[in-house]
Amino acid sequence: MHPKPPPNYLAAYPAALAAQVRQLIEQGKLADLLRQKYPLAHSVRTDKALYDYVLEAKGEYLGNAGSLSKVAFDSKLHVIQNALGMHTTISRVQGAKLKSKREIRVATMFKDMPPEFLRMIVVHELAHLKEREHNKAFYQLCLHMEPDYHQLEFDLRAYLTYLDATGKQLWLSVRAEASTLTL
Repeated sequence: MHPKPPPNYLAAYPAALAAQVRQLIEQGKLADLLRQKYPLAHSVRTDKALYDYVLEAKGEYLGNAGSLSKVAFDSKLHVIQNALGMHTTISRVQGAKLKSKREIRVATMFKDMPPEFLRMIVVHELAHLKEREHNKAFYQLCLHMEPDYHQLEFDLRAYLTYLDATGKQLWLSVRAEASTLTL
C-alpha cells in the first residue's frame, strides 16, 4: 500500500498562481508575507468560546437558519477527512416527530491561526446551513457574511501548502505566545 500524497490545496487555482506560492515557499518569503498580513492568532481557545463565536456570526447573518446543538474544535478532522470544518445534520424519529440536530466542527488546527482564517472557516460552515452544495448561491452567501472570503480562502490554502512543505506553524496561540515572552 502506497502512502497517500499530501493534498494539493491550490489545485483549483491557476497553475501559475500555485507555482508562485511554491516559489515564495522555496525562497523563504511566504511566511513573512503571511505574518505581516495576519500578525496574531485569535483568542478563541475552547469549544464554549467557539460556540459563542459561531452563534454571534449566525445571529448577525442567519438568524432564521435553525439552531445549532453543538459547535466544537475537532482534532480528527484534518487528519482523517482532509476537511478543515464540517457541518452535520442528524435526524431522529422521536415518537411521531422528526427531530434534527445540527453541528459544526472546526479542525483543531484553527486554534493556532489568525482570526481572519477562523472567521473564513466559520462563515463557510454557516453557509452550509442554508446551501448544502458549493454552488453560486453558497459562495454569494459566504461573500455576504465575509466580503474578503475568497482572498482569505486563498491565503489559508497558501498557508496550508507552506505548512505541508515545511511543517512549521506561523502562529502560536495567545497563551503560548505569552508563555514564550515570559521565559
